[in-house]
Amino acid sequence: MLEVTILASGSSGNSALVRTETAAFLVDAGLSARELTQRLALCGMEPRELGAILVTHEHGDHARGLAQWSKKHDTPIYCNRQTAMVLRDKVTDFAGWNLFESGGKFEIGGTSIRSFPIPHDAVEPVGFVIRRGGRSFGFLTDLGHATTLVVESLRGVDALLIEANYDEELLQNDTKRPWSIKQRIQSRHGHLSNGAAAETVSRILHDGLGHLLLGHLSRDCNSEELALGTMRKSLGESAVRLSCARQEELSVTIRLD
Repeated sequence: MLEVTILASGSSGNSALVRTETAAFLVDAGLSARELTQRLALCGMEPRELGAILVTHEHGDHARGLAQWSKKHDTPIYCNRQTAMVLRDKVTDFAGWNLFESGGKFEIGGTSIRSFPIPHDAVEPVGFVIRRGGRSFGFLTDLGHATTLVVESLRGVDALLIEANYDEELLQNDTKRPWSIKQRIQSRHGHLSNGAAAETVSRILHDGLGHLLLGHLSRDCNSEELALGTMRKSLGESAVRLSCARQEELSVTIRLD
């Protein structure tokens, strides 16, 4: 059994709970320690039950809660060396670091995790493919474009969380963001638009992909309707179950048996 619940997804904070018969861990901790504890409680989980926190990269919306969490709990933190070097400036007096090589494979409680590098403006960002009992879930957020390595890393997954950050027209017309920020978002080390997310999924799509979650939607420059509409056009007659992960509440739990 492999079960994933997105605790939060968006520019204000990202975190997901992964559970199997023998393990429970987070992917990212971009909420405050208090909010993480509250959302875990909604899943029937207590902090002491977590065996690890995996970190995709050091940006605040993915790692904000680590410093305070590590003062209260001894949950091991898994990340690559470059990410750890940045985080250690904030997560001080903590001995529970577990470092992996980007592209490498490791296990937590019999659950296999393989990381893969992604193009984003962080020091060493990664995505993850998590496998248990022949089933797999891919985490792909915060990237400017999908490289061949990204696509090959996700080939054959049973479920996928992929960012669909912005609608191109809404971003261009947005008056809150200066042009420099818009350029950063649209760059090859920025974020995926709805269209780019759809194109990426078209390269990964196969008959066994049963669940597709769209995440990291911009509050100002996107909407669930636009993101889902763009993806549905690309999916055509595919039977994949499509939904959006949300910032303010738990998203649907995906259970792969």
